[in-house]
Amino acid sequence: MELNDTSISRRNLLRGAAATALLLPFGMSLASCAAPGGGGGSAGPKGEVTADNPFGVAANTKVDAVIFNGGYGVDYVENSAKLMEKSKGLEGVTVKVSPSTKIATELQPRFVGGNPPDLIDNSGANSIGWNTIIDQLEDLTEVLDAENLEGEKIRDTLFGGVEAPGTFDGKFVALNYVMTVYGIWYSSSLFEQNGWDLPTSWQDLKALGESAKEQGKFLFLWGKEAATYYQTMVVDSAVIQGGDDVRLPLENLEEGCWSHPVIQDILTIFHDLIASGYVKPGGSGTQFTEAQAQWSSKQEALLYPSGSWIENEMKSQTADGFAMMGIAELPLDGSQTTPAGTMRAEAGEPFVVPSKAKNPAGGKELLRTMLSKESATAFAKAKLAPTIVKDTVPADGFGSTALQSQGTLLATAGDNVFTIKSFNLYGMNSDQLPIWNSFLDGKMDVATITKQLQDLTDKVRNDDSVNKIEIK
Repeated sequence: MELNDTSISRRNLLRGAAATALLLPFGMSLASCAAPGGGGGSAGPKGEVTADNPFGVAANTKVDAVIFNGGYGVDYVENSAKLMEKSKGLEGVTVKVSPSTKIATELQPRFVGGNPPDLIDNSGANSIGWNTIIDQLEDLTEVLDAENLEGEKIRDTLFGGVEAPGTFDGKFVALNYVMTVYGIWYSSSLFEQNGWDLPTSWQDLKALGESAKEQGKFLFLWGKEAATYYQTMVVDSAVIQGGDDVRLPLENLEEGCWSHPVIQDILTIFHDLIASGYVKPGGSGTQFTEAQAQWSSKQEALLYPSGSWIENEMKSQTADGFAMMGIAELPLDGSQTTPAGTMRAEAGEPFVVPSKAKNPAGGKELLRTMLSKESATAFAKAKLAPTIVKDTVPADGFGSTALQSQGTLLATAGDNVFTIKSFNLYGMNSDQLPIWNSFLDGKMDVATITKQLQDLTDKVRNDDSVNKIEIK
């Protein structure tokens, strides 16, 4: 896959714009959403508002949707478009779905020209920076307050906290469609064959690394473009251990945030694992999907940290009988301050409706259709990934063990889920990549990686040209 594919862009690698967050009961929340816009948008033709047409899409109008053509493709939106065109109360309405891998390059001129599409999937390495378009987007609260095609209030059918990912300065402008679970992935069959216990904290990893070494395997491996997957694992683990005391200083670019004792303890253990030879060397010279295949096909390592896209991404390069499953990222030890089961999980693939579009009501209606049980179930079955719509993945995960484990993790976590916004919000990933490649290569000690990551954070904080957004 190319780097502008969803496989890279959706995660905390090269995305540069997907600022996402979910709610936590221990204080991880964003500003409340603004009031609904009402009337289907501030522009465009107006139709009669009815139960079947809650946003007042005018008859015989066209809907223009531009969708990021990444790992999920665009067919899921095309299928929802066909369903929408057949809906009662939308006589003569047609939908055009256009794929794009360069959202910012192709659509920023349309924003400037006052003729943006009616619906945009603002994803990919070339996504549009949120800071530049927030004021030009519709508030999407009324989409959540509408009924879906099955007659249920949409808000009541979704996983908790879905408004927060797309809320900026109190305005809910982006509806993130795909639910992504961040975890540590493994072959359940390999663990069963060797009688290995799954780790429950960072304290367990050294013994597991030694067991892997005895079998001629490694604990972890990595590829150069995905080195910051390990930053995600370290930071998420620290938040699971210490909650907002760890998260908020990182999110708000505070001085000394990387020196938090929990982060330092985890980095120290990680450095010891690398020095002990439990991390396969040479990843900084290995393309990321090649490295992942060394794990999923050749089974050279036991564990791999990633988002839940990993199964779909590597499905053609996974050993028969691998039985991929995932666990939540690990706390430092058994004294975590967050509730048991707390994990990183976020809605991704952000959809927006520009206020100056020709038919913003049509854009919202297409979103409403995508949020139907029918559309969401079809997506999960085809893409092996859940949407933000609950109860659309059966217990057997459509035959996918990884999808089954995602459901279990989400059910266990409940509302105790979080994410980290700042790295992507401020486009820090490209500068963090070489730092993590060096650390994983064993060329950097804990003090050095701490200083270099803090220097990057300080550079962004002290740059007056960068608009800072307070994260709560």
